[in-house]
Amino acid sequence: MLKSFQSIQIFLYIFYTFNQIGAQIKSGPMLAYVEYRTAKIWCEAEGGANLILKYWPTNLPSQVKEAYVTTHKAFSFETFEYDLVDLIAGTEYNYQVFNKKTKIHGANGSFKTQEIWKWRKSAPDFKFLAGSCNYVNDVEFDRPGKPYGSDSIIFTTMAKEKPTFMLWLGDSWYTREPDFQSKWGLWYRASHDRATPVVQQFLKSTSHIGIWDDHDYGPNNEGISYHLKEEAREVFKAYFPNPSFGFHGKGTYTKVTYYDVDLFLMDNRTWRTSDNMNPYIGDKPNPEKKMFGPEQMSWLKNSLLNSTNTFKIIVNGSQSLNKTSSGDCWANYPVELEELLEFIEFYKINGVLFLSGDKHISEIIKLERLNSYPLYDITTSSLTAGISKVWGQEINNPLRVNNILLEEHNYGRFSISGPSKEREIKIEFVDINGKSRREFVIKESDISYNKK
Repeated sequence: MLKSFQSIQIFLYIFYTFNQIGAQIKSGPMLAYVEYRTAKIWCEAEGGANLILKYWPTNLPSQVKEAYVTTHKAFSFETFEYDLVDLIAGTEYNYQVFNKKTKIHGANGSFKTQEIWKWRKSAPDFKFLAGSCNYVNDVEFDRPGKPYGSDSIIFTTMAKEKPTFMLWLGDSWYTREPDFQSKWGLWYRASHDRATPVVQQFLKSTSHIGIWDDHDYGPNNEGISYHLKEEAREVFKAYFPNPSFGFHGKGTYTKVTYYDVDLFLMDNRTWRTSDNMNPYIGDKPNPEKKMFGPEQMSWLKNSLLNSTNTFKIIVNGSQSLNKTSSGDCWANYPVELEELLEFIEFYKINGVLFLSGDKHISEIIKLERLNSYPLYDITTSSLTAGISKVWGQEINNPLRVNNILLEEHNYGRFSISGPSKEREIKIEFVDINGKSRREFVIKESDISYNKK
């Protein structure tokens, strides 16, 4: 009888130990959107994990709460989205992920909620990072020859920055031909690339929000016709816990706010007609050629009109204003672009900027407008994917600001500072070692109808 009891104990011990070893975090934790009284944290697990997350004010470790969790599952993939609620604004918190009652080594971190500032003082100074085009080599499925993805050391550099947040500008992972023909392939690629070891420290070093572009949506340059776009949306939701994802179960567009900056995160794929559709029929803009579609355009216009913040940044996976671009640019969808520009002019909306990725170069485009302030389109790319070189009419692009062009791996650093009514954004393109290679400053008064 005693031996039988001991055998049961041994079996239970082995079973428990196996579960603890087999159930583990594959990637993350990643800090997602943090606002005044709530925050989101994300991770991916494997091995049948039953993960919980606990959090507490850093200076009050006895006030522990357990986060609410939403899981996203498909095939063998499982991600966990934790909602941390009832937080105190302007307060630092610690968190720890557990598998049942056991702490998971390294699955912990800290963050600070946004400070309530409006009606009290000037908006706080802060900085954020932005970048696009992260290609993770996967030899079995890559093209032959020189690897397209470079060393990912750039993420180690970015982790040292400690910004308020990181904005992923699309192509955060790259689906290949063996991926985008199946639902499983879409999940595999997102899971594989997100788990890159060198990225993990960066994921928990700051908040992360993101948009998609063609490569983390599906095939190259794909849009409305992609037959797996609904599944692509589910994958994106599972790996980027943004505040919301469009309306009526369609799209990924949303808005986030950090202090006096509103970011309108656009979906440039769900309703996008083919890039090969002619932008003009004869000498008239083609009304069939659309990037965002009527519903999203209505949302954007009303959101801009309702915004009272200093800077209103329209974030697009594609460039928006580069009229010399021969391909992937909103300027080649003239009906929608002109519709928005006329709307901004009619309602005299201040502080509008555009931010984009995709091009595998970094530059700043400036579009002058008669009787209106100029519009800027800041492009920052590439993080690790192959570098491009400008060619043709883009070499001497007259819209490029101060010939600011960087054709090497880099990320964008955006520093927002200054007293009320005198805010400014300092834009820097930063290389893999953390050195600022190009910089430019846009003042609040530069993009306002209310010039002094």
